[in-house]
Amino acid sequence: MITDVTDRLDAVPQDVFRDFAESGRSRDLHENLLHSLPTMNAIEVDGHPAAVTPLAFPLTVASWNLERCLFPEASAAHIAATGAAIVLLSEMDDGMARTAQRNTTAEVARERAMHYAYGVEFIELGLGSETEREFCRDNFNARGLHGNGLMSSAPLGRPFLIRLWGERIWLNHDPDQLRIGERCAIGAVIETTSGPFVAVSTHLESVATAAYRERQMKELIDAIEAAFPDMPILIGGDLNTGNHIEGGFEAETLFAMAAARGFTRHGGPIDQMTTRPSLITRWPDRAMKLDWFLTRGLEISTSEIVSSLDANGRPLSDHDMITCRVEGFSAA
Repeated sequence: MITDVTDRLDAVPQDVFRDFAESGRSRDLHENLLHSLPTMNAIEVDGHPAAVTPLAFPLTVASWNLERCLFPEASAAHIAATGAAIVLLSEMDDGMARTAQRNTTAEVARERAMHYAYGVEFIELGLGSETEREFCRDNFNARGLHGNGLMSSAPLGRPFLIRLWGERIWLNHDPDQLRIGERCAIGAVIETTSGPFVAVSTHLESVATAAYRERQMKELIDAIEAAFPDMPILIGGDLNTGNHIEGGFEAETLFAMAAARGFTRHGGPIDQMTTRPSLITRWPDRAMKLDWFLTRGLEISTSEIVSSLDANGRPLSDHDMITCRVEGFSAA
């Protein structure tokens, strides 16, 4: 569990990219970079200290894979319409040509006047897919960072980053998405007037088996329990359920594992998918239910799926947003 914080993650030295390419994307060099680069071993937290003002129940939590976050201002307005006090974000760029070199998590948080924490999943070695390159005005990435964010109307206590177990699939899987890094989770303690709970934004592996994702979720829960014993937990994000396996989301063994450990899943109407064609992902027939909350020790009254289409019908992401209403702590 990574707990070092900074108000701005370091830029990656350019010689890192050159050396890694010249090594033929050596796995040994990858592991050294993953564990030694400050950028991969710290959390960016907004640098504006504030008095801790606890949130009050009931409150709304939103989770949204923003698919790079092409439109920070419009995405922030879309989030605002839900009234969410806590927002879990994934696939957020920082210093990528395809998103105009912007720090997208910081900009969405600024628009919403929320506190944020951001952790890097991957250092991107290229500009992205052919469709992503259509959005590039530059032929380089200023920082090349891609990861997950957590935002809250209240300050974030004890922020942490957990790098999930993985097999370094993106080292050579896709020539358009060569990456240094691994899937991760970003979390913090949220203070409420009734007591604290842990909120975690995560993103499980897409190109994997059910057993692979179950291991990622199991070890994530293990780490949270060890650091925050007996504290209620809310985990949310793109769990990639049903991706690249037969049987769809119900074939995912992570749900039974989590249920056995006291977690309940919430993802809006069970027959409503959470993906759609977008400006980047132009696959009209590929609809999946990938996005979920897993909660323990919290009473959830409703869970909804919010279309990612803006007022003009423009998709802000290839994922719809999901929300849940937290009424308070559960009796059990």
